[in-house]
Amino acid sequence: MANLFSNFKSVMYKNYGENPGKMLVHTGVLGWILSAMAQVSAVVFNDKISKEQKSFLIPQEIADAAINIVSYYVITSSFKNLASKLVSTGKLSTSKIRNYIKSKKVNPAEYIGKLNTNIEKDFPEIKGDYKAFKNGVDVVASTVGSIISCNIVTPILRNEYAAQKQKEAILRMHGKRQKNENNDVKGLKQPSKLSMDNYIRIASMKYPSSGLKV
Repeated sequence: MANLFSNFKSVMYKNYGENPGKMLVHTGVLGWILSAMAQVSAVVFNDKISKEQKSFLIPQEIADAAINIVSYYVITSSFKNLASKLVSTGKLSTSKIRNYIKSKKVNPAEYIGKLNTNIEKDFPEIKGDYKAFKNGVDVVASTVGSIISCNIVTPILRNEYAAQKQKEAILRMHGKRQKNENNDVKGLKQPSKLSMDNYIRIASMKYPSSGLKV
């Protein structure tokens, strides 16, 4: 057990020790996955919900979970990656890092903000200050991304999906009702055509005193 825990700590440090923003994204996704599993299980094992209701609710819960997870991961990781790129190119930086770059006779106008600029690789001697700043920016960016995802984007996407499914359900119910009505009409017996001879015979039986003759 001790070795297992030690290996777990090693893996966590290797993957997230110098990248807390990445850990925040992945733990957030894991939280959404566990939440989705709990929601679906609650529907599946609830005896008070009929099979017909489950056939609708289970796909609905799975779709909601997919929207939550994908939205959270895409938006949060995008914010984090953008922030990391701004830091690595020097667009976001500290005065200490910028002054060090200037001390190396590098022209900031020709170096800062370029797509191929990578301060971490170009100046490994300031890795400590650079990493501390970058990690802080990554955490802030990941937090902002998660807030936007959970409170703005995800609710909008879920409402759009729910509205679309509602329209489909209404159209499906309308189509089924129309089909049943058509079947009812087809099932009605059409009145048989009355021949002239039959008409005369029925008329003479109904009105015997009229003296109807042909």
